[in-house]
Amino acid sequence: MKLLPSIKITTLFLLGVLSAYAVWADTIIPASDTRPQYTGRIDFSNRQAPQLSWPGTSISANFTGPSLTVVLDDQFGNNYFNAFIDDDYEHPLIIRAVQGERKYAVATNLPNGPHKFLLTKRTEGEEGATAFKGLELAKSETLLTPPARPTRRIEFFGDSITSGAGNEAPDNGPDNFAKDKNNFMTYDAITARNLNAELHVTSQSGIGLMISWFPFTMPQFYNQLSAVGKNESRWDFSSWTPDVVVINLFQNDAWLIDREHRLRPEPDDEQRVQAYMDFVKTIRATYPSAYIVCALGSMDAMRPGSKWPGYVSSAVARLKQANPEEKMDTIFFEFTGYAAHPRVAQHIRNADKLSAFLREKMHW
Repeated sequence: MKLLPSIKITTLFLLGVLSAYAVWADTIIPASDTRPQYTGRIDFSNRQAPQLSWPGTSISANFTGPSLTVVLDDQFGNNYFNAFIDDDYEHPLIIRAVQGERKYAVATNLPNGPHKFLLTKRTEGEEGATAFKGLELAKSETLLTPPARPTRRIEFFGDSITSGAGNEAPDNGPDNFAKDKNNFMTYDAITARNLNAELHVTSQSGIGLMISWFPFTMPQFYNQLSAVGKNESRWDFSSWTPDVVVINLFQNDAWLIDREHRLRPEPDDEQRVQAYMDFVKTIRATYPSAYIVCALGSMDAMRPGSKWPGYVSSAVARLKQANPEEKMDTIFFEFTGYAAHPRVAQHIRNADKLSAFLREKMHW
């Protein structure tokens, strides 16, 4: 399934329960119910209030009746979510979460009968975590058997490109606002839908392998359960194993080392290649059987004359030379000359390229 670049969006700003709605929203579905389906790195330490912090984490359900309300408890009031009803991916209802616990009516006046619901986190860990407190349905309505999970699995490790920073911003405007960040319309999420694969997104805007715009790097961050800054939470890698891992990093290293000269002493070419190899080895040790795709782009680390794609190619070549059975390749997303974060149209093009690549490599 492929989305069109032109999307009509309706935005929902609800600061509390609509008093009239409360009269007839009588069926309460707690977050601990087994029928909602959760996807992504979600913290279930409190089963009554699972925490969503990573971009693209999602909750889906099948339900009956004319209405549905979602109950969220947001950490900072900076997060945005997409709510989709009945697979209408071209018309998301956007929830701007306010701080604290609130109810958000995402569907009203639906025809009687079964319906589908999908909630996806547009924003990332820097906007904070959101606790899901459950759903409310119309009186006497119910949840049905959950949607079938895809059998294919892909995980992406990346930075702002993978998170979706600014992808819905105007081409000629700033792209650093949370409202314009939509992981659902990134190359990673679109690729997963193109290939009918379940998606995990382990990304953070500004992160690098050797240096970031903040005091931690991806090798220090990749194994966290919570995406909210550097913390001691730990993800259980045995709970979910991808068939494919895509690594799209080095954009921030390129800026901070070559342009800003913030890493001292400045690493030479060999050290840059070695840093990339070290992280790929970490991912290989974590996922011994996964097919690993080492990517870069489509921002200016891929500009003509840049050494950074060569570092990625050299690292992969050395790893494959050391182990001829290594299931690993590279892919590069071309720099178009557009210096800001890629917008949705660029993400779609990159997703088409990656989807075709994975269909061939994985026989999907």
